Amino acid sequence: MNHFLDIHKTDATDLRAIIDQASATKQARLGRPKAAPDDELPLKDRMVALIFEKPSTRTRVSFDVGVRQMGGQTMVLSGNDMQLGHGETIADTARVLSRYVDMIMIRTFDETVLTEMAEYASVPVINGLTDRTHPCQIMADVLTYEEHRGPIKGKKVVWCGDGNNVCASFLHAAAQFGFDLTFTGPAQLDPEPEFIGLARNAGSQVIIERDAAKAVEGADLVVADTWVSMHDSQSSKERRHNMLRGYQVNDALMAHAKPDALFMHCLPAHREEEVTSAVMDGPQSVIFDEAENRLHAQKAIMRYCLGA
Repeated sequence: MNHFLDIHKTDATDLRAIIDQASATKQARLGRPKAAPDDELPLKDRMVALIFEKPSTRTRVSFDVGVRQMGGQTMVLSGNDMQLGHGETIADTARVLSRYVDMIMIRTFDETVLTEMAEYASVPVINGLTDRTHPCQIMADVLTYEEHRGPIKGKKVVWCGDGNNVCASFLHAAAQFGFDLTFTGPAQLDPEPEFIGLARNAGSQVIIERDAAKAVEGADLVVADTWVSMHDSQSSKERRHNMLRGYQVNDALMAHAKPDALFMHCLPAHREEEVTSAVMDGPQSVIFDEAENRLHAQKAIMRYCLGA
């Protein structure tokens, strides 16, 4: 049994095997009907609990579809359904769920909810997102980059904007997959020093560059994410927009990257804010391949967790 809690907590060899499995699974399904023969249903007769304390489109649909494509069944639960950590401790919830299901995916706020769930569950637990990290997304991003440009090792990735949970997992991936990462954004929103240090200690070059145009020079991949969350107040949104306006990804900024540089965004995007529609819909954008690859990457992650 393997948990999938964060990229830096998973062995680099296993991460590579997950990416290779995801790619092979995706290729095998091309042009084929949705149903698969029994010998290609590694989750047959398995039940997976999908817990959402945060609203979700891509995570919910991709995990649900992935489980079903591999022959399993899902039980989708919200935080309100379970009163997670309120009416019952996380530890007791983990123990009880482990008697009913074969695997747990949780999308939550506080990282401690995830770690406590994993500590007390006797079935695999997958991090669908916390306020601190988003590992499944970055596995899909690595898969997407390598589909289009080959191995990501040694490449230059530039993160524009807020050093948030997705950025954190990119730093973890830099350490494990061997690429370099440049962060460009306001000092108030720098990534956590712990995660910067982790990547640097693994041999990856991590640079903080306030000048966005200078940061993207020679970039192989430029990545952005939303500047605000649904929970931010109006005053907070205005403040963050003022801080981040100079880090919008637009055609002028992309012109400083390599001619064949890719653009990624985990979605949902606020068009004309962190990125323009011209870039999102342009020839360098792979955002919808990236969204699709959540499905394939997560199927491989689930197989890894169950040893299937």
